[in-house]
This record gives sequence, C-alpha cells and structure tokens, in this order.
Amino acid sequence: MGLVVSAIVFLFAVAVVGAAARRLPQVSTVVYGGTASACALIALWAALRLAGGGPDATLVLPVGLPWIQAHLRADALSAVFLIVVNLGGITASLFGWGYERAHRDSHSGSQDGPVLPLYPLFLAGMNMVLIAADAFTFLLSWEFMSLASWLLVLSTHQEPETPKAARLYIIMASFGTACLLLAFGVLATAHGDYSFAAIRAHAPEAGAAALVVVLILLGAGSKAGLVPLHVWLPLAHPAAPSHVSALMSGVMTKVAVYAMIRVLFDLLGEPEWWWGGVTMGFGALTAVMGVLYALMQDDVKRLLAYSTVENIGAIVIALGLALVFKAAHTPVIAALALAAALLHVVNHSLFKSLLFFAAGAMLTATGSRDLNRLGGLIHRMPTTAVLALIGAAAISALPPLNGFVGEWLLFQAILNAPALSEWSLKIEIAVVGAALALATALAGACFVRLYGIAFLGRPRSRAAGEAVEVGRAMRLGMAVPAVLCVVLGVLPTPLIRLFEPALRLLVEAGPFDGRAYQPWFWLAPTSAIGNSYNGLIMLVVIALLSVVLVLGIHRKASDRVRWSIPWGCGFDGPDPAAVTQYTASSFGQPIRRAFGSTVFRARDHVDMPVPGDTRPARLSVTWTDPAWVVVVEPLSRAVGWLAEKANRLQFLTIRRYLTLMFLALVVLLVMVAVTQR
Repeated sequence: MGLVVSAIVFLFAVAVVGAAARRLPQVSTVVYGGTASACALIALWAALRLAGGGPDATLVLPVGLPWIQAHLRADALSAVFLIVVNLGGITASLFGWGYERAHRDSHSGSQDGPVLPLYPLFLAGMNMVLIAADAFTFLLSWEFMSLASWLLVLSTHQEPETPKAARLYIIMASFGTACLLLAFGVLATAHGDYSFAAIRAHAPEAGAAALVVVLILLGAGSKAGLVPLHVWLPLAHPAAPSHVSALMSGVMTKVAVYAMIRVLFDLLGEPEWWWGGVTMGFGALTAVMGVLYALMQDDVKRLLAYSTVENIGAIVIALGLALVFKAAHTPVIAALALAAALLHVVNHSLFKSLLFFAAGAMLTATGSRDLNRLGGLIHRMPTTAVLALIGAAAISALPPLNGFVGEWLLFQAILNAPALSEWSLKIEIAVVGAALALATALAGACFVRLYGIAFLGRPRSRAAGEAVEVGRAMRLGMAVPAVLCVVLGVLPTPLIRLFEPALRLLVEAGPFDGRAYQPWFWLAPTSAIGNSYNGLIMLVVIALLSVVLVLGIHRKASDRVRWSIPWGCGFDGPDPAAVTQYTASSFGQPIRRAFGSTVFRARDHVDMPVPGDTRPARLSVTWTDPAWVVVVEPLSRAVGWLAEKANRLQFLTIRRYLTLMFLALVVLLVMVAVTQR
C-alpha cells in the first residue's frame, strides 16, 4: 500500500514541477513522462495484486479529522479500477505529450499551459477515490477529482462555450457530492463511525437502505452520466483538451461506477430485488436516450460524449442484473452479470479513449470538430483512419473486438431471466434486453455515420483536404488501446479470470464455478445457457472469408478499365464539388425523424430560394433535450436565485456577522443535542 501512496505523492510532486516550470519547453516531457511512470507503477501493482491474491493492503494516515484519520484500503475491487484508471492515464499521457507539442505552434495555440499542473492532480484524485476506506477520505478525494477536472475544462476558457460548460459542470458536481454526503451520513448515523469497515458491520434498516440506494444513483449517477443527470457531460467533456476528454469520458465515469458498486454491493449488505429493478430501469433509459442524442450530433467530441452516456447505461443494466440475481440467491448468474459490467468498464475505457484520441488527431490536423467540415481523411491520415476504424468497430460491438465480448456476456446474463421467481422482474428484463438491443443497433448506425462522414468521401473543407498525419507520439497513444481492443476481443478469458477475486468479494461466486476446466482461449461461463465464445476461431474464420472474398473478386472480375459517369446524388452530370455528398445531418435524418421527432421534438427547417434567386438552399435542424427543460433550467434558476441572495452577505456589518455566527453555533449545538439523545 505504501507503494501506491508513494506513486500518488509523486503525482503531486509532478504537478508542482508543472506549475513551477510550465514555461520551459522541456516541462511537458517531465510532466507527462512522470505521470505515465507513476500510473504504470500503480497499474502493475494492481495487476500483480489481483493475480497473486493475498490479504487486502491497508494503511491509516494521521491526517484528516482528528477522531477519524485517513483510512486507505486496496481490495480486489479497488485493484480492478486502479488498472482501468492508470492504464487510461498511461495512454492519455503518451497522446497528450504529442498533442501538446503539435498544438504549441499551431493555429489552435498551446492549451497545455494550465493543463500541465492539473493533469497529474486529476489522476491523483481518481486514484485516491479508489483506495479511500472511510467516508471523509472518499468525499475529500471525490471533490478533489471533481475540482481538478473542472479546472481542466476551464483551461480552454477562450472558447465561447467553455464558461457555460464549466458552470453547469460545477453545479452538477456539487449536487452529486451533496447526494453522496447524505448517503454516507445515513450509512453512519446508527453508530457514528465513518470507516467503511464499521459501515459494513452495521447494515442499515430497510428504509435507510432505500434512501441510500436513491442517493447513490443520484450522486454517482450524475458523475457517470445517467439520464436525466447527464446534461453537463456533453458540454464539459468536449470543452477540455482531447487527452483530458478521453480521461473524463473513458476513465472518470468509471470512478463513478466504482462508487455505485462499492456502496450497492459492499457497504449496504444483502440487497433487495427492487434495487436491481430500479437500477436496470435507469440503465435502459440511459442507453437508449444516450445513443439517440449521439445520432443527432455534428460535433465529433460531443457525439462521443453522448455515446459515453449510452455505454454507461449498458454498464448500469449489468449492475442491476447482478443485484437482482444476488438478491435471488443465484450467485453464479450474479457473477456473470457483474463480470459483464466489469468487462464493459475496461472495454469502454479503451475504445472511448481511442476515439477521443482520434478526434484530437482530427482536430490537430484540420482545426475543426464539425463532421460537415471533414471528409476524405482516410487518404490524408491513413494511420489514424485505421486506428479509428478499430475503435468505431469495437464500440459498435462487432466481432471479434472487445465491445462484442462485453455485449455478448451481458446478453447471456439477460437470457437467465427465467431463473427468477418474480414475474415483474422477468418482464422488466425482457423489456431491458430489447432496449439494449435497440441501443446496440443504433450505436452501429451512429459510428457508421461518424466514420463515413469524417474519413470517407471527398474533403468538405480546404483544411480537410490539406490535412497531414499527426506525430508519432499521438499515433502510438492511439495504437496501444487499439491493440488492446483486438487482444481482449480475441482472448477475454484471462482478463475475466483476473476479475475473479473482485467477483467473489462482491457476490461470493465466479462465472466459471462448477466447470472443471476453462481453457484460456475459450469463454464458456457456467450460466451462459450452453453458449460459448471463441475469439480465436472467429478471428480465423473472418480472416479466411475475407481472403476468399478478395481472391474470388479478383479472379472473376474483369481487368478491363471501364469509364462511366458517376452518380451525382440527383444532380445532372458529374459534379466534383463536395457539397453533392451526404452531410452528417442528412445521413442521420431517417433516424432523427423516426425517433427524435417525438422524443426530442426535432424539426427540419428548409430555406429553399424561389426560382431565379441565386442564394443557396439551407437546411437547419432544431431539437430540445427533455432533461435540459426538466432538470437544468429549474436547477440553474434556483442556483442563480440562491447566489443572488447569498451575495448580500458580503455587504453586512460586523455586528450582523457576529449575530449570524452566534445563530449558527446555536443551531449546531441543538443538532448535536438531538442526535446524542
């Protein structure tokens, strides 16, 4: 445990170096190199901890509140998420180093001045959350993580949308922390001890447990991006530099998932069946709404941020299934669902980081995030195009990549619904399964749209036509998660085996219990209804069929050169102009009209000039986020009203300040007297 704490302290030291010497040209190498080294050390420690077993690592530091101190503990669950966080930190550091060098003298200017000291602090805060073993340390680390990420969002304050995004983010982060504070207060009320060990030993009553479940879904769900608390995410994640966006979307949201798992599976004791039902309902709504949001976006980074909402929904569905099966005393099926959740946590951190890196590469090369100003980049940026294709195929759950394995494992858990006795749950799981299938299909359409518009066709702007491939460090930062997407898709069983200590800690079973032997290249969980998955066979079959198809086409096709007029999208004659291509808006129009016209009140407005008018025709699309109307606008008005009222406090006299302090002391004494009675 001392090794992990030392690495976190080293991250703080790197931040000090970044702040003190940020004007030196070599400081970015020191900051990103030191951060990657610390993250690699923690990730290696966590992997060895999971592989070797042994007792939990614990440490008590004489800091914090005098009667609580700081309790630190790294068990198997912490180790799983330490790997996720720090693997993301390694790849983001590598990409960020190249990104900073590329932007230093580019048209966008250097964005890493304020980023350098905050970047290692952000990773330190996430690591601190994962090893916290008491409520005070957990909440302090959580707030530290939130504030560091908020300041990273503000690092691009020159952009017009950043102040709005940062303001909404800090409001939602404060709301989430308040919910978590109340949840831990309820958990510790009966005994007054805020250590996790004491909370485990004193399980709350049914009413208190129900309140904690709601507060955790609100508090951690707002950070993860559960609908309708997702509204800050598509504004704040794109506002940050691309490697920070990758950490926020691919990694920080998983820290919120860790908070859900820690409380719901560990601290609350034996679950009730309805906990899982409510959790699955939130997950299904989040998955479907998230991908529908993404399909209507033309900004690449905002599209990816909304896609994170969809993937968080899939993870939360898996957590709900695990809670249901754990409450039904079927631990092997619960282990299957929880294994699907943890596997998707790892998978999403990889392919979402890869896609945000690809978005950063496109922004570096073209200066634009607008899909309608890209196109044809496969010829100008071939390496980025191949790596982005792997990420798009993985997030679309295409075999034999890691996204497919996670979805397959989740559907295996859904197919076990007949093992439950509650008919209401059987019906809900069937509906949730259909919603997940719809979200998966729409995700495929979403990333066909993203990849086709950005990389295929003709360039839609001069910048896209003059783009050049990004530097070696940025390409290497994209290549690492791309390779892992392939490896974990072909060989997922060793990773699931690595998760087994965490699964046994939370549901007291493993997904392979009852099987005498499980080959490392074959995935056949005990409760998978007789189904199995072999990524190696699937990879070989796909490769052979591709070779046969290519050879067959070349043998049967004519080698004569044929000339013809290409189809001009309804225009007379061959027009080489890029405006004759499908745009991002036109590509998504059928789905937008089928789903968005009712859910989002999406409308197409066409400005068609009369004959003789030389103005070009214009298409504009408007839509409304229901969560913005229901959640954000009332909350923003309430915060603005409170801020205006609180602003008067700075103009009071000394006598009134003393009166307020006296009244506050009286209120606190009354509260202590009531709680001690």
